[in-house]
Amino acid sequence: MPIIYAVIVLFILYTALIFYYHISWNSIPLFVPDTSYPSIKISVIIAARNEEENIALLLNSVTRQSYSAELTEIIVVDDHSTDRTSEIVKEFPAVKLVELKNDTGNSYKKKAIETGIAAATGDLIVTTDADCIPQPRWLETIAKCKYKTNSVFIAAPVSVKTLKKSDYSGLYPEITTLKDNLQQSDNIILAAFQELDFLVLQGITGASVYKNIHSMCNGANLAYDKKVFYEVNGFEGIDHIASGDDMLLMHKVWKKYPTAVSFLKSQDAIVLTQPMKTWSSFFNQRIRWASKATYYKDWRIFSVLLLVYLFNLSFLALFIAGFFNYEYWLWLAGSWAAKTLIEIPFVYSVARFFGNPGLLFWFFFFQPLHIIYTIISGLFGQFGKYEWKGRRVK
Repeated sequence: MPIIYAVIVLFILYTALIFYYHISWNSIPLFVPDTSYPSIKISVIIAARNEEENIALLLNSVTRQSYSAELTEIIVVDDHSTDRTSEIVKEFPAVKLVELKNDTGNSYKKKAIETGIAAATGDLIVTTDADCIPQPRWLETIAKCKYKTNSVFIAAPVSVKTLKKSDYSGLYPEITTLKDNLQQSDNIILAAFQELDFLVLQGITGASVYKNIHSMCNGANLAYDKKVFYEVNGFEGIDHIASGDDMLLMHKVWKKYPTAVSFLKSQDAIVLTQPMKTWSSFFNQRIRWASKATYYKDWRIFSVLLLVYLFNLSFLALFIAGFFNYEYWLWLAGSWAAKTLIEIPFVYSVARFFGNPGLLFWFFFFQPLHIIYTIISGLFGQFGKYEWKGRRVK
């Protein structure tokens, strides 16, 4: 039974990887800011396309940060929106609007960020997405982390959460008028799955960055020195790739400053992002993320991605083999249970940090769905096309 031997080997390697991530995540110290108040000029860059439902909520949040308004510059780069995004941005006097005019080829978001950085006057660039909501002390915490660690690139935590009006009012009680798009998700299963899946990714991000084993981050919450962005020639060399404005840039910076890249483990630095509303948009998002996998010039992360993909693929192999010999289905059931038991301690640790350990109720039942989406997104990310923000992209 050669397939069983392969499954066992993959299972052992995967188990070791998860144990390592778990230990590494727990070893990351919570960031404790001191009483000093840094005077770092921050430029917040927001690339936006057709975000009329979200942009006002984000800008309300960013303009009400605890960090000094005099040290904060907010730049929204409108990427050829066809809705009211630009009109809404203009309603915020403290926000600078930059509109892309020319065709940007295949790398739309990179061009938008690059344009925003060119217009920025701050020393520290902070990026987030237009569908996000940061904590009130977000910029202050990032600035203090920069001041304390002198990191040139900071990956900070992101959490998927279906926000209700009461959640937003709790973060920013001075805001009384909210748009109706902050509503409970109609698809509870989809929302819970995304939140749980994203927790795992964030745990891996924190562990890998802290232990310096491979580069990983999310563009919804990043900070890096403006001068370092230009030192590594920005997105040059990766500007033909549709995605990768976060991890591929991070790797370029890491190669030049391998000891000056850090993960900011702090609840005050968490940025909240709402889940995709449909399964189609969710798969398109994950295919977009997977599409940059073959462009990593780091054998460490490529090895991890390959191991994880083959491990998930082994479940499909067992399922198909079961039609010829039912014993393979017994192995499949056992592997499903064992995978869950191995991952639970790690996932619980991360979920507790993000304040939602109750998500583990779904964990066992989501395993088949997680395996299927990993296989599909990995495959189509390399060989297919996807639709994003109304564009057909490869």
